[in-house]
Amino acid sequence: MQVDIFSFFAGLGLLDLGFEQAGFNIAFVNEFNPLFLQAYQYARRNSYHIPVYGYSNKSVSDFLDDALWNFYFPDYYTKKNRIIGFVGGPPCPDFSAAGKNAGSDGKNGQLTNIYVNLIIKRKPDFFVLENVKGLFQTKKHKEFYELIKKRLYRAGYSLFDSIENALEYGTPQNRDRLVLIGFKRDFFGRRIHYQFGKSKQYDLNNILQLDWPKQNTFGENSFSVMPSGLVPELTVEYWFKKNDVLNHPNALDKFSVKNTERFYTIAEGDTSRKSFKRLHRWRFSPTAAYGNNEVHLHPYYPRRISVSEALALQSLPTAFDILPDLSLSTKFKMVGNGVPYLLARGIATDLHTWLSNFFNTIGEMYD
Repeated sequence: MQVDIFSFFAGLGLLDLGFEQAGFNIAFVNEFNPLFLQAYQYARRNSYHIPVYGYSNKSVSDFLDDALWNFYFPDYYTKKNRIIGFVGGPPCPDFSAAGKNAGSDGKNGQLTNIYVNLIIKRKPDFFVLENVKGLFQTKKHKEFYELIKKRLYRAGYSLFDSIENALEYGTPQNRDRLVLIGFKRDFFGRRIHYQFGKSKQYDLNNILQLDWPKQNTFGENSFSVMPSGLVPELTVEYWFKKNDVLNHPNALDKFSVKNTERFYTIAEGDTSRKSFKRLHRWRFSPTAAYGNNEVHLHPYYPRRISVSEALALQSLPTAFDILPDLSLSTKFKMVGNGVPYLLARGIATDLHTWLSNFFNTIGEMYD
């Protein structure tokens, strides 16, 4: 059974890359920002896979129009021997504690509702909705989240959700993401069960209980031995070396400043301040980037991290790079907004395995 993915709010495509590597077929890619869409295609320029329905930078709300939908996907309702899944992570600043906190009324918050409207109207066989944990944990936003879940359930979907942490999947970031998956009951049945986290490599509680180093005096180009008892694969330095970040195509993409005095005064590992957060080489990062220009300071160089280093923090393959002729702010924004790659791949792998087991079981029933 062919499984086609329709990707909405694709951004740089880190979530899509995870689904592609897990065995799904990316059939359609939608991203409103044309620069992001160009970067998406550039990063995959050496891939042999081209989405059968192509790429679009239309607004997701446009696809609620029947005429446009039928123009883009003339066989959507008639093609047999395949199932269709929608995958999307609507922009989340309005639900983030570090963002605008405007909720469902915000410009970005409304896009989550539009995505839900699209799911309800087009009725894919399954869907994935990814967002920040604030949508689930903040009282103000959870009311909206529970409302959209009720709407999706009434539309015929069995729902499963979880807060998943990137560290558990091997990404060097202590970063939570909310994942909601829905299966259409008239296709999969009413008595299905789904479990998150089977592809996890580590247990979050065990990781956080380790004696991670906190702060050390900054030393330019200093040498340091990793303390014993840690998980090297979850450290910043491991990923910088693994991805050969100094020789990566985006290695020179970093902000330059004339006055670097302040860069020498901040301890390695001091991420407590609002800005000028410095990573520790032998610890994981809080995020990949936390603003267009406010990206993390390098552990042992007097500068901000480069785009290649931000990509490494997202646990991306070494060969993944970004279109050269974009502004630095745009590059960091698209990297920072993306779902950590190994987290995306883990979520996709679990879903692909579940679908495979489901179809194998159905096949055995009819043998």
